[in-house]
Amino acid sequence: MNDVFRAEERPSDSLFVERVWQSRSERGGLFTSTAAAHSEIVVTRHQGETYLTVRGPETRPTSADCPPEAEFFGIVLKLGTFMPQLLPHGLLDRRDVTLPGAGKHSFWLDGSGWQYPDFDNAEAFVDRLIREGLLVRDDLVTAVMQGRRPDLSERTVRRRFLAATGLNPGSIRQIKRARKALDLIQSGLPVLDTVHEAGYFDQPHLTRALKRFIGWTPADIAGRSPPLSI
Repeated sequence: MNDVFRAEERPSDSLFVERVWQSRSERGGLFTSTAAAHSEIVVTRHQGETYLTVRGPETRPTSADCPPEAEFFGIVLKLGTFMPQLLPHGLLDRRDVTLPGAGKHSFWLDGSGWQYPDFDNAEAFVDRLIREGLLVRDDLVTAVMQGRRPDLSERTVRRRFLAATGLNPGSIRQIKRARKALDLIQSGLPVLDTVHEAGYFDQPHLTRALKRFIGWTPADIAGRSPPLSI
């Protein structure tokens, strides 16, 4: 995928999971962690140690250090899916929480030891979280993002949306549009065509959005393979 990560991903049939990915760092170094609207659960294995981290959304690009020869596995949660004990707003912009280890193959969560999940059993892990009430989903988020108006006060809608996502609807739409533009340019689509496909007014509008949320200009993205987050 780039010169820091080699990655693969797959979609999920879970109503709570957007996709599942895994990667391995070929070498250490800095990479750009781009803005992202979704929360995720990430398992890292490095030098014989394993740990699980809960990550919130990111509203801006940041530099992150990747250790060499590390393995990563992630569960990207659908919008509106969250852990009540670790609300997305509290995890915003890399205020990640790494759960304490309970042994070589397990970690502590809600007073119990849990086996670390992997790429193949991610959905079974998520199902157990749901049964234990440690992962929930607020369908109000889907309704709002689809333009439907729940029969609730605006204040209640804002409060629940923020609790479930950590962001407001406008920020989510802007981040998703910028990431779509990134994908289009990296796939080889010309910049002017990307402006139209991603719904920007003009090329300067696209450039400003990509610099704000991705950290690169369209020319940067088209001209090389920058190390970006998954």
